[in-house]
Amino acid sequence: MPKMKTKSSAKKRFKLTGTGKIKRKHAFKSHILTKKSKKRKLALTHDALVDKADENNIKTMLRLK
Repeated sequence: MPKMKTKSSAKKRFKLTGTGKIKRKHAFKSHILTKKSKKRKLALTHDALVDKADENNIKTMLRLK
């Protein structure tokens, strides 16, 4: 039986923290930035954690589960 492959899309989008939580980037920061305020763009720069409800799906995609 061959090894299970991780989903390439998930591999590129998520990182694991030291405590086992999953980090993600914010959406809406790639283009059409002129109409967004400086405060909003700065807030979107910082990483966020994946919600508890989505954690199991993402761990499955990353083959951590």
